Amino acid sequence: MKTCPYSIEREEILAKAIGPLAAELRLLDAADLISLLRFEYHSSIADLVDSAAELYFHPGTVRFGVGGDYALDWSTYPSITLDLEISPPGITIYSRLKLEADKASISINYINFHSPSADPRENTSILADSLRKVTFHTTKAQAALELSSPAHH
Repeated sequence: MKTCPYSIEREEILAKAIGPLAAELRLLDAADLISLLRFEYHSSIADLVDSAAELYFHPGTVRFGVGGDYALDWSTYPSITLDLEISPPGITIYSRLKLEADKASISINYINFHSPSADPRENTSILADSLRKVTFHTTKAQAALELSSPAHH
């Protein structure tokens, strides 16, 4: 996504909302996720994402975006990136969730406000409100995971 003054704030809002889901996905075996990506078993990855997302979000809010990547070599821990489509009311967010050994991060590739305001601050507020409306989690789950936007690394 082309960076604008509101990009970092929007990624932080999304990171807070998606944190519990990222923690849930990090419980999966990295080798299994890498195998599913390598052999393009996208429907299996979609099922795993759906199962984890239903614990924290209204049905259909978070979907696997049929893409992903991984980094794996002999001297480092694996890193897995999953494309996610997040659709709270009035917004569609195309993002990439990166899962690592001890943390996760999310970046926004593109965000579509279905009825955008002329004021970008209002759009950011709409994003936060819309995500709050579709989540089931509490802040305790967020505290269990260090989730930050890539801009902070």
